[in-house]
Amino acid sequence: MAVGETIRGLLELTRPGNVIAASVLTFIGAFVAGGVLDNHLEVAAAVAATGLAVGGGNAINDYFDREIDQINQPERAIPRGAVSPRGALAFSFALFGAAVVLAVTLPWAAIAIAVINLLALLAYTEFFKGLPGVGNALVAYLVGSTFLFGGAAVGEIGPAIVLAVLAATATLTREIIKDVEDIDGDRAEGLNTLPIAIGERRALVVAAGLLVIAVIASPLPYALDYFGVAYLVIVFPAALLMFYAAYESFEDPTASQTHLKYGMFLAALAFIIGRGALEIGGI
Repeated sequence: MAVGETIRGLLELTRPGNVIAASVLTFIGAFVAGGVLDNHLEVAAAVAATGLAVGGGNAINDYFDREIDQINQPERAIPRGAVSPRGALAFSFALFGAAVVLAVTLPWAAIAIAVINLLALLAYTEFFKGLPGVGNALVAYLVGSTFLFGGAAVGEIGPAIVLAVLAATATLTREIIKDVEDIDGDRAEGLNTLPIAIGERRALVVAAGLLVIAVIASPLPYALDYFGVAYLVIVFPAALLMFYAAYESFEDPTASQTHLKYGMFLAALAFIIGRGALEIGGI
């Protein structure tokens, strides 16, 4: 196997898109807490630690999922032979190690969140992924906690809590829809995911219900004076897009996942602009 293909495979293991997204959420958590300018070194360490930990978590997930991926995702790095299972495992531990080195430079609250998240990442695929709803909820917590981690890095976790709950709820919806998409491979592997346990349609109803709750609660940061009117202007189309994704999931779970991800990214943009506009001009 060529070195270039191996390097490409290692990069794929990290899911660069997920790494970037999680790192951005950590930055948003710090930004919303109002501590970016005064704590730029802590913010940089938190953002980098998040990216490394997420990359390590994705790599170790692919290691444990290598047999399922032979069915669901044969083009991934391990099934196609770009990276060996042992190589993927070693790579994930190297990323985790680098994340720990950065995390221990942060305040105690951030370190506590980092330790909990690291244990959760290590345990997810091996112990929780196949339990109906439990693995989904764990992933949702991990996404939401990136906001908390960013806030804790600058010593102010309060404003990030609402954002963490909203992000976790939207992520839980997406994870359930993803399980519907992957139901054939999961059933062949003997996993007992939520769609397998209660049926695909009921699982999608649960996912849609959770998303409706998240969308209804989305004005809460404005009501709590964390963001200005600019937040509402941007979060409204994000809410519409996520509503459409929930409806679309009953016919096309794959397309629904994509649209839901776009909606979540747009909501994240609303957090940034909403806070920035409030600080600059009170808008």
